[in-house]
Amino acid sequence: MKSIIKSIWKPLVPVVLWGASFVATKRLLDELSPLTLIYMRQILGVLFITAVALKRKRNFGIKLSDAGGVLAVALVACFHLWIQVTGLQYTSASNTGWIIGITPVFMAILGLIFFKEKLSLLQTIGVFISFTGLILLVSKGDISSIDFVSNKGDLMVLTSAFTWSVYSLVGKKVTLNYPPMMTILYVFITMLIVFSPFTINETNIGQVFNLSAVGWVAILFLGIFCSGLAYVLWAEAMKEMHSSKVGAFLYLEPFVTVLVAWLLLNEEITLLMLLSGLIILGGVIMVNKKSIGNEKAAPKH
Repeated sequence: MKSIIKSIWKPLVPVVLWGASFVATKRLLDELSPLTLIYMRQILGVLFITAVALKRKRNFGIKLSDAGGVLAVALVACFHLWIQVTGLQYTSASNTGWIIGITPVFMAILGLIFFKEKLSLLQTIGVFISFTGLILLVSKGDISSIDFVSNKGDLMVLTSAFTWSVYSLVGKKVTLNYPPMMTILYVFITMLIVFSPFTINETNIGQVFNLSAVGWVAILFLGIFCSGLAYVLWAEAMKEMHSSKVGAFLYLEPFVTVLVAWLLLNEEITLLMLLSGLIILGGVIMVNKKSIGNEKAAPKH
């Protein structure tokens, strides 16, 4: 039993933390604007990863020629996080967890368009199945009810799944020869610089000073554990284990979100939601049949 726990804890802990992150974010949006929430989370993440890097005596040097690549990745990540967190204001944490899970489908489609990566018949069927589950989830079984107003939260979260795929595309074009943890640190710092002009103002600073005790627990959880510890553990797991085995743990993430949202936010777990989620997951597994080890190298959550 101990040997099993030892072999799975590094990829399992990040997935549990990331699954719970949507719930913590949803709770924080009652007190913080999306930009303030993201900014505070990034600051704490940078502090944690910097502390780990210092303890491990990592080289903090970065080549000037790589600055443009880091900026490109950070800009995509900034828009990705902003639209995801903003969308979460208008939809449930449970829906968000399932919708984000469709990201590999977008990655496969973009790979087909830009890299001429072929989709097998099984993968093509998986694409259609996953989108069928998505429509069922968002419409709650009534397709005619879908519109851009009442479903704007779901649509924004879906857009963030697409932007994460774009990030992966940019990541293929931009080669950064640094350890994963240091790459994450450079991207996080650049994101802070990009967000600063839009975030540092009297209103947002006031929101931080007026945070409740629960709000502080949530932001510390997001920053230290989700943006800090989880990324460090994930990078180590990808280094120590086969990527397909590590990537398989991602399928647990939406189940964690649904469970934690039910426990802490009293979000309802319906049979239709679970059925829709399982259809999405089944389609994604089919799409990811060749390679289920998609690395998380930047802030998906």
